[in-house]
Amino acid sequence: MLRCKRCRFGSSAFHTAWVTTGGLDRRKLFPVFPLIADLEKNPGIGRYAPTSTHSSYLDAAAGGFNLRGELAEWNSADRPSDRAGSQRNSVVKSSDRRLLSRREFNERCVALGSLVTLSGALALEAAIAVAATGTARTVKFRDGTIVPAIGQGSGNIGQGRHPAADEEEALRTGLSLGMTLIDTSGNYGEGRSEELIRRVIAGQRDRAFVVSKVEANEVAADAMTRACEASLSRLGTDHLDLYLLHWATPNAEFSEAVAGFESLRAAGRIRAWGVSNFTVSQMEDLFQIQQGDRCATNQVFYNLGGRGIERDLLPWCERHSMPVMAYSPLGGLGASLLSDPILGRIAAAHACSAAAVALAWTIRRGNVIAIPESGSAAHVKENAVALSLTLTPQELQTLDAAHPLSGR
Repeated sequence: MLRCKRCRFGSSAFHTAWVTTGGLDRRKLFPVFPLIADLEKNPGIGRYAPTSTHSSYLDAAAGGFNLRGELAEWNSADRPSDRAGSQRNSVVKSSDRRLLSRREFNERCVALGSLVTLSGALALEAAIAVAATGTARTVKFRDGTIVPAIGQGSGNIGQGRHPAADEEEALRTGLSLGMTLIDTSGNYGEGRSEELIRRVIAGQRDRAFVVSKVEANEVAADAMTRACEASLSRLGTDHLDLYLLHWATPNAEFSEAVAGFESLRAAGRIRAWGVSNFTVSQMEDLFQIQQGDRCATNQVFYNLGGRGIERDLLPWCERHSMPVMAYSPLGGLGASLLSDPILGRIAAAHACSAAAVALAWTIRRGNVIAIPESGSAAHVKENAVALSLTLTPQELQTLDAAHPLSGR
């Protein structure tokens, strides 16, 4: 429900409208039309791009006031100079500068409330429809296995950052919306991440594509087998869909790592194996080893604000038909990527969140699997929209110009 309140300038000041996404600190504020308005407990706003039919309905409901267009126009940033410089009681309609009466203004408030409610409901419905119809973006491994282009990370899951029940709900929500790849490691929270995931996938193991990792110091002799068995026990499953070497070992131990992976694969304990945080030179050395070319993926840091792998690693993986798995696709803890006003403007144009735009950019090439982490079901729902979001060439060009290639 919209609640209007006076701004700090008092009744004689020009007021500006703000629609907040339920107080979520990583989401943009959407200035829409003059007057300050808060949208409470409605995290669904901006997650669905209405069809022409929906847009026509919304514009008609607003008396011809193009609410969706206003979102796109005003979403970029707070405009204090506009507010401070306009000491007027009347509200100005942006399209023709006509003064709105109180009645007309109130009608637009009601229309905006309809837009918010419809956007939230349709966003979830759209994500559910994508999951149900199998139309979400996917990535294919070289062995033919197909996974969703957006999965779920768990590096900080099960470690007290959020209530465990909330984290479990978030992961289950992701599974239901098609984000069926869940990435974890026995090293995350000393196994607590895997234990939490066990509760999530219990009774629905066949729906999940489970990825875990072994550490570099667990490669020698039978240490890898012990580490794998420990992970399987914590996860409550008899196999891993993908098992990764978390960090590179010395090159001399690559052959031992490959042998350990192949032994686990032959025993049915893992379906495939890969690596994480490998450089191009390390990948080349790995492929020189017998059966080293069975490596399924390389999981690395990659996002709009951290594009270093585009210089060499990403092209190398493309040449070898190897998908890349991107961790921290939203920038990671403490990152400011989602507050970027350009992301916000594009998000408003698509009626989705900045996170969805950032994820859509990450998976744009068709050979990248993004694994955002979230302890909130509301955020997971926003992330899932990226599975069906396609950015225009102009939008991609704008984002590339705003965030040029740079190292980590």
